[in-house]
Amino acid sequence: MSSASITPTCEQRAPWQAHVLTLFPEMFPGPLGVSLVGTALEAGVWQLTTTQIREFGIGRHRNVDDTPAGGGAGMVLRCDVLAEAIDHAHGLTSGLPAICLSPRGEPLTQAIVRELSSGPGAVFLAGRFEGIDQRVIDARGLREISVGDYVLSGGELPAMTIIDACVRLLPGVLGAQASLTEESFETNRLEYPQYTRPRDWEGLSIPEVLLSGDHGRVAKWRQEEADRLTAERRPDLLENS
Repeated sequence: MSSASITPTCEQRAPWQAHVLTLFPEMFPGPLGVSLVGTALEAGVWQLTTTQIREFGIGRHRNVDDTPAGGGAGMVLRCDVLAEAIDHAHGLTSGLPAICLSPRGEPLTQAIVRELSSGPGAVFLAGRFEGIDQRVIDARGLREISVGDYVLSGGELPAMTIIDACVRLLPGVLGAQASLTEESFETNRLEYPQYTRPRDWEGLSIPEVLLSGDHGRVAKWRQEEADRLTAERRPDLLENS
């Protein structure tokens, strides 16, 4: 990959920092190392650091979990182990907010992504097993964020999701800023349908209005289509408008 596709900007800022605490650091950068986000990583627009939680484990076997208090299935990540890992990360990246990826967290939104991308970065705690001891969430002021109403094997993929969403908003990464403002969720609307060549394909044609050259009509059509799709698929977004 080459950093040549990163668009220079007059705005100079320190690299955006992503520090991930995980039991599987080999998962990174993974998809974050390719395409525009990967190019931005290579160009130094953002930086990725991982910390192996097991380095702070207990005893000869570096244990990081134990049975849940009160009984129940699964294992829970220990508060003392995670606290040491978080403190270590904050020692390397002072001032970054700490995020715990959790199905019970506040839903990830584009507004949260914009908030995080406008700051210096974040520390991401990728949990595993049945969960993590509540005391470390409280004691270290972790912000719990969920990427959807489903359960994954761990927090690594949600961390990648948030990092990708943040990095693409950094100055110069995507290039055309106009394309950012028209994306889904930027205006509490889903994005309108997109078309390109060929003009006719398998009996389906590009809507004539998009070929008219009338920018006013095109803009009106796109707004109407965005409203229609949002009303059909995400009426909750309209309630927040």
